[in-house]
Amino acid sequence: MKRHQVSFGLCVGFMLILVLGIVPTMMAADPSPIVGNWEGTLDPGAQPKKRIVVHITAAQDGSLSGTIDYPDESASGALITAITYKEPALHFESTSGQVSYDGTMNKENSEIAGTWKQGAAALSLTLKKTPLESRVDLHMSAVSMFQRV
Repeated sequence: MKRHQVSFGLCVGFMLILVLGIVPTMMAADPSPIVGNWEGTLDPGAQPKKRIVVHITAAQDGSLSGTIDYPDESASGALITAITYKEPALHFESTSGQVSYDGTMNKENSEIAGTWKQGAAALSLTLKKTPLESRVDLHMSAVSMFQRV
């Protein structure tokens, strides 16, 4: 009996730590709408189409960083070396491949229409935000996992 009380007490204590640690972050101000994963396809005409995935994150101080993946080339993690977002305009650069992008986000914060420049070539590229598992979903997964204990 005493052993079950200790286990129950530890579970309750852990759940309080988890809830108190996660709930305030869920209630914090929404992150910039630019944060997330963005996908698009370059169409260079005579050459094969090329999928682009841009990952943008924000640090606690609000500074942005990111990487670029090229799934059709099995390449990932090209570092974005400069990035600015002043609603609704996005600009980023990557010295890997001499890439730059300038785009404008739509009012729904779901697409960015712009120009992808690589070397001397400039192509139209629309990036669409891909859904991410929300913090609420992660929290609910954690709660359900500990309810089974």
